[in-house]
Amino acid sequence: MINFIDSQNDSIDVHTANVQNIERLILHIHGQQVMIDSDIAILYGVDTKVLNQAVKRNNTRFPERFMFRLTQKEKNELVTNCDRFEKLKHSSTCPYAFTEQGIAMLSSILKSKTAIEVSIQIMDAFVAMRHILMSNVHILSELESIKQHISKSETHQLETDKRIDELFKKMDLYKIENKKGIFFKGQIFDAYVKFENFLQSAQSSIILIDGYVDITVLERLSKKRENVNVELYTSSHATITQTDIKAFNDQYPTLTVNYTTKMHDRFLIIDNKTLLHIGASLKDLGKKCFAFEELDASLIPTIISNV
Repeated sequence: MINFIDSQNDSIDVHTANVQNIERLILHIHGQQVMIDSDIAILYGVDTKVLNQAVKRNNTRFPERFMFRLTQKEKNELVTNCDRFEKLKHSSTCPYAFTEQGIAMLSSILKSKTAIEVSIQIMDAFVAMRHILMSNVHILSELESIKQHISKSETHQLETDKRIDELFKKMDLYKIENKKGIFFKGQIFDAYVKFENFLQSAQSSIILIDGYVDITVLERLSKKRENVNVELYTSSHATITQTDIKAFNDQYPTLTVNYTTKMHDRFLIIDNKTLLHIGASLKDLGKKCFAFEELDASLIPTIISNV
């Protein structure tokens, strides 16, 4: 990337060789202060081609730290940002950039009086630019700090966006509108949240047919709305006691417990309108893979009469 130190560099009279004008021709490329061959040629009063031919004849005097060729991308950047390089737009070759040492070497191979005089002014301009950069080093440091902060903020934002996406996916998983699905082993929290949402959707009544209930099932049922009646059908071998039932009713009335041996599968009936078939006991949700699905509500009377 090229740092155009002076944004007004295209208003320069390139033909006027003084320190102020030359300063504004200095660019920052590859971490170095440099000047482009065509700008130097104009200051020296020679054609760019003549200057580069002289360099070519003395190529051993110009190692890469003295001179390097710009890439196509860098040339395009020059053309885009500096009107004086417009002529490079259709050139098939990329220009050369000369460092301070390279420009000093140029004056020794061109040997003209103009080249020597201009080279001195160019050296002074490079020194002046170094002073400017050094005096503003704290600004550059602050800019770098801001750049790093922005980069960290962008990374943080991407992570946040990812977490929000995951949250919305979980929210979709918990929606009671999704009345069939599969929970795999280990999805205990997800499964409990899903079925608590089903229980909280009840407006008047909940009927649970589950032969293996324990105190944890009553904990799930405690999440129901106030004044929603619960009717529970379970096995006489279930581990809940009359004390558990009384304690529940003292806080979350009203729970009625019935005992039956007629049912193997688990069913959840909400407001006598929604019938869910559940592949696992509510106390075992997510411990192993299980499925659930909504059945035709017309089956509710048949199930209740046969329980």
